Amino acid sequence: MKKLHILGSGCTKCNTLADLTRQAADELGINYELEKVTDFLKFADYGVMVTPALVIDGKLAVSGRVPALDELKNLLSA
Repeated sequence: MKKLHILGSGCTKCNTLADLTRQAADELGINYELEKVTDFLKFADYGVMVTPALVIDGKLAVSGRVPALDELKNLLSA
């Protein structure tokens, strides 16, 4: 099971990243757990300075932007 974390304040871009990440994982048939992290102090634990950010299995995958669906699929299948 992949552990996915969306880091952000809950803004529109953060929600879009969460929705696209769910869509990508569902389309790939990946078993996952998605958690939204809104605590700014925890962002530093992942080395995130700019949100939104996506962390896959504890590793920072994307920060400061919302990638396209195809890019998210590539990140999740890697």
